[in-house]
Amino acid sequence: MATSGEAPESWYLALLGFAEHFRTSSPPKIRLCVHCLEAVFQFKPPQRVEARTHLQLGSVLYHHTKNTELARSHLEKAWFISQQIPQFEDVKFEAASLLSELYCQQLLLHNLVDSAKPLLRKAIQISQQTPYWHCRLLFQLAQLHTLEKDLVSACDLLGVGAEYTRVVGSEYTRALFLLSKGMLLLMERKLGEVHPLLTLCGTIVENWQGNPIQKESLRVFFLVLQVTHYLDAGQVKSVKPCLKQLQQCIQTISTLHDDEILPSNPADLFHWLPKEHMCVLVYLLTVMHSMQAGYLEKAQKYTDKALMQLEKLKMLDSSPILSTFQVILLEHIIMCRLVTGHKATALQEISQVCQLCAQSPRLFTNHASQLHTLLGLYCISVNCMDNAEAQFTAALRLDNLLERINPDHNFPVSSHCLVAAAFYIRGLLSFFQGRYNEAKRFLRETLKMSNAEDLNRLTACSLVLLGHIFYVLGNHRESNNMVVPAMQLASKIPDMSVQLWSSALLKDLNKACGNTIDAHEAAQMHQNFSQQLLQDHIAACSLPEHNLISWTDGPPPVGQFQAQNGPATSLASLL
Repeated sequence: MATSGEAPESWYLALLGFAEHFRTSSPPKIRLCVHCLEAVFQFKPPQRVEARTHLQLGSVLYHHTKNTELARSHLEKAWFISQQIPQFEDVKFEAASLLSELYCQQLLLHNLVDSAKPLLRKAIQISQQTPYWHCRLLFQLAQLHTLEKDLVSACDLLGVGAEYTRVVGSEYTRALFLLSKGMLLLMERKLGEVHPLLTLCGTIVENWQGNPIQKESLRVFFLVLQVTHYLDAGQVKSVKPCLKQLQQCIQTISTLHDDEILPSNPADLFHWLPKEHMCVLVYLLTVMHSMQAGYLEKAQKYTDKALMQLEKLKMLDSSPILSTFQVILLEHIIMCRLVTGHKATALQEISQVCQLCAQSPRLFTNHASQLHTLLGLYCISVNCMDNAEAQFTAALRLDNLLERINPDHNFPVSSHCLVAAAFYIRGLLSFFQGRYNEAKRFLRETLKMSNAEDLNRLTACSLVLLGHIFYVLGNHRESNNMVVPAMQLASKIPDMSVQLWSSALLKDLNKACGNTIDAHEAAQMHQNFSQQLLQDHIAACSLPEHNLISWTDGPPPVGQFQAQNGPATSLASLL
C-alpha cells in the first residue's frame, strides 16, 4: 500500500479496505471493488497514490474482467506516472510487467505485441539496480521472443540474465537462466551448444547449497532436459538411468515442505514450476518413454495417473501449461489406443483434444498438425484411406514438415528412433514392390537399431514383415523363426494389428507344414482378433465423432457432430 515516509489519509485507507473486502468476498464483488478504487481519484491524490491506484485498478480489471481496454489504460497511466517518481520501483516495474503481459495476450493485434518489446526493454534498462525485477523482466521478454519463434533473441536475453545473476551472486537464478537457455537450444536442435551448457548447469546445481525445494526443483529441471534430449534422439534404452533419477527426484521433492523463509538475495525469488506441475511433467515424460519403448500398458497406467492429477489441479489453477500437458498426454494415449485396438475410445479422446484446442487459439496453433495426424492414423485403422490422405496432407501443410524430412537430402538423422523407423518404411515399400532381398536388408537394419535401444514395437513389426517375406519365398522354417517371437512381443505390448498379422501367418505356416492342430489353434486366435477389431470398428464408425474425418481446414469443429451410420468401407484388409 503506502511506502515508508508517506502519511496516507484516512479516506484512502478506508477506500482501499473496502476495495479489498469486495475483491476477496465469496464470490468476489469486482464491480464494487472497482468503484471504490475509482473513488480515490475524486480526492485528487498525490502522484504516488494516483500511480498505485491505477496499477491496482489495471490489475483487478486484467485478472477479473474482460475489459482489457480499460485495464490497459490504467496500467499505461501507472507506468507513465511512476517513471516520474524516484524510488518507486515496485509500482513502476509491476505496471510494466502486467502491461506487457496484457499486450502479449492480444497477439492478434500485432501493433500491441510490438508495443510490449520496447516497454520491456526500457523497464529492463532502468531496473539494473533492482535484481528481482531485472531478472523477472528479462525472463518475460525472453518468453515473448519464444512465443514469436525468435529463439535466437530469446537465448541472447537468457544469456544476459545468466551473466547478470553471476555478477550479483545468485547462482540459483543463474542456473534457471542457463537451463531455460538449454531448453531453447534443444528446441533449435543446437546440440553442440547444449552439451557444454548442460554440463555447466549440472555443476552449478550440485554445488548450490540453499533451500532444499529450490535445489530439488533445479535438479528436476536439469533432468527433464536430459530425459527430453534422449527421447528426442530416440535413445529409449540409454535414457533409463536419467529417467529413474528424475522419478526419484520428484518423489523426494513431494515429501519436502515449503520453506517460508525468503531468500536473502532478492534475485533468488523465483521458482521454475510448482511441484504439483513438476509431478505431472514427470508422468508425461514416463508416458513418452513407455510409448517409444512399446510398453503400452505402462503408458496407459501413467496417463491415467497424470490425467487424474490434472483434473484436480485444473479445478484450482487456470495455468495454460496444464491444458498443454493434458493435450500431449491425450495425444500419446490416442496412439496407444489405436495400437491396442481401441479405436472408438481413441476417437472420443481425439474429440476431447479438439475441445481443448477450441478453448485456446495458441494451443490449437501448436497442436493442429498433431491433431490431423492422429485423425489420419484413425482413418487408416478404419480403412478410410482417402480421408487418411487428406488428414496427412493437412498436417503437412500446417507444419511444413515435408521439406524437412526428405530422406534423400536432409532427414533428421539425430533421432535413432526415426532412422530405425525410416529403414522399416523403406523395407515395407520394397516388400510391396516385390524387391524381397532389398526389403530384408532394410528390415535387418531396423532390427539392429531397434534391439540396440529396446524399441519393442519396431522390433515386432520388423519380425512379422520378415516372417511374411520368408513365407512368400517359401522358407517356412525361417519364417516361423521370425513370426513366433513377433507374436510373443506383440502380445506383450499388446499390438492388435501385429497379433492379427502374426496369427494369420502362423495359420498358413502350420497348414503348409502339415501341423493341423497348431494351424487350427492359430486360426482360432486369428478369428478372435478379427472379431475384436471388427466390433471396435463398427463401434467407432457409429459414433457421431466419426464425422471428424472430414475436417481438414479451419478451427476444430466442436459440437457439430451428427450421428450417422458407419461408412460402407471394406473390412477385407482388416480381416
